[in-house]
Amino acid sequence: MSESEQQDISQEAGEQEKRRLVQENFGAVAAAYVTSKVHARGPDLDWLVEAAALTGTERVLDVATGGGHTAFALAPYAAEVVALDLTRPMLEVAQQEALARGLHNIRYLEGDAQALPCEDASFEVVTCRHAPHHFPRADVAAREWARVLKPGGKLLLVDSTSPEEAEAEALLHEIEVLRDPSHVRNHRISAWTVLLTQAGFTVETAREWGLYLDIPSWTQRMRTPPDAVATIERLMRAASPEARERLRIEERDGTLGFTLPVALILARKPA
Repeated sequence: MSESEQQDISQEAGEQEKRRLVQENFGAVAAAYVTSKVHARGPDLDWLVEAAALTGTERVLDVATGGGHTAFALAPYAAEVVALDLTRPMLEVAQQEALARGLHNIRYLEGDAQALPCEDASFEVVTCRHAPHHFPRADVAAREWARVLKPGGKLLLVDSTSPEEAEAEALLHEIEVLRDPSHVRNHRISAWTVLLTQAGFTVETAREWGLYLDIPSWTQRMRTPPDAVATIERLMRAASPEARERLRIEERDGTLGFTLPVALILARKPA
């Protein structure tokens, strides 16, 4: 077996392990993600609806739907929303919540964001919110989004991002993996622009903001072990002044937290 073949096998094994961790970790906390304030609320849901500009005739694919909040927000304005997730318990709790809200035009589909079980050019809009940082190969996912979109279709991507500054980026990555071992990477906006352009998209806008997270609720949602939580807090307190300022590490009412960079990226598949 050649060295390149060994590397391919090793990479595939690593990706499979990340998928397993996602299914294991998020399956266990699915109900918490339906009620999570970070996911259930936020101005970005309104911004997504505004940017989608649906007319009622479109088919929408919500990739890695999680608790289903993006699908819920768009369903009243679409002909159909297909909510896809790798984790069956997530789909089950999202479906229950949709029915409780009286939303009946959402279809639930189990599948991998990097190998979408969908036909070419079958959607007018593809969304993906608070999930791509778990994808082993974001470039592969981007090509899949382009494949299933119709010419002229929109991609609406919301995710945590990395600072462009290397030190702050390294600190954020370290605490993210400590909190959730299924985390892969928060990409810089500049990196997303390259990935999406290479996949065939034209990036039109990128809207940035910060999401304040207090360490107790952020880690409790993922059931992070106490020793890992303690390490996260130690790393944040020991961070350089530059990293502390960039991530806005601070205590509010005695509780340590930080501000996570987030972006909404609107890209379009050329007509």
